[in-house]
Amino acid sequence: MLWEHEVVGSNPIVPTKRVRFIFMFFKNVVIDVSAYALPEDIWTSDRIEQALSPAYTRLGLPLGRLELMTGIRERRHWPSSMLSSEAATKAGAALLRKAQINTNEIDVLIHASVCRDCLEPATAAYIHKGLGLSQKTQIFDLSNACLGVLNAFVVGASMIEAGAVRSVLIVSGENGKPLLDNTLRQLNENLHLTRKEMKSSFANLTIGSGAVAILLRHAKDVTSPRPLLLGGIAQTDSSANALCEGNTSGQGLSMQTNSSALLEAGVSLSQKAWSQFKDEMRWDETTADHIITHQVGSQHQKQLYNALHLDLHKDFSTFSTLGNTGSVALPISLCLAEENHRLRTGDRVLLLGIGSGLSTIMLGVLWQ
Repeated sequence: MLWEHEVVGSNPIVPTKRVRFIFMFFKNVVIDVSAYALPEDIWTSDRIEQALSPAYTRLGLPLGRLELMTGIRERRHWPSSMLSSEAATKAGAALLRKAQINTNEIDVLIHASVCRDCLEPATAAYIHKGLGLSQKTQIFDLSNACLGVLNAFVVGASMIEAGAVRSVLIVSGENGKPLLDNTLRQLNENLHLTRKEMKSSFANLTIGSGAVAILLRHAKDVTSPRPLLLGGIAQTDSSANALCEGNTSGQGLSMQTNSSALLEAGVSLSQKAWSQFKDEMRWDETTADHIITHQVGSQHQKQLYNALHLDLHKDFSTFSTLGNTGSVALPISLCLAEENHRLRTGDRVLLLGIGSGLSTIMLGVLWQ
């Protein structure tokens, strides 16, 4: 259920200031099954720096700075030719092998990654065929940078809560290898490259690849207790929309990021959303037993936890071995937390998602 709140200034002389936000409550939506797929090819930070030897030598940069600045030891990549639909289908197939559900019972398929096979048709069409889903399954793509999967959580859960559908399969397949390839080439071939110019491409070197699949269902349709989606908050600060921009061109996939400004804007937006989340959910800084955030790196992790006054010991992170896998990053961390038996019955799990643009979604989950 969606609730719209409006805060209005009380002074009749001063023009009223309206602050609007949407809060979401769910009572009947569970996370039934989750699965993931990871590439076998491991790219350590050392391997990337060795590949950047020409640029590092010209700029006099010391080896080891990439891991030191980000806390990312390694990340994985599919082959450059791997399509988003292929990666997402791998995760979807793994989920269907685990799920006690017939493919005819999947009402909606949402593809929610940054990467897409093409502009038309929807990448979901290729995944639908790859998974052998029913003709009655509604399909569409939902894209919102690294926040796409959590956006799909909200959309899918709202459809289930409203009684429009009973099950929603969310998939995402991210392949950052073309971005890495193009970044390495551009940095090495630019003989006039400055440290400032390299800094704007630094985030590209943290990107990893992976795929995830999540099945949301109506609670009455599962045979045993499953994690219950409780609700959450969404907020947007579009004044920060130029701080991270990616595109394709004749030169290949590219992305430019003002990392320090993006971090500052992201933390500021998260503070505002967190305040509203606490008020509506009746949570405080001690309520969550486990916290999973979007996986960027060590600096983002520390500043976010400090700003929200959250206990870093409750964090479950994967960035040190997976890097930033875009929209896959938070949900695959949730998968791995479950796989590693970190989540127990009765635990409250806080999901803190963020994506360039700039948007954040915070969701609460009761593990059962």
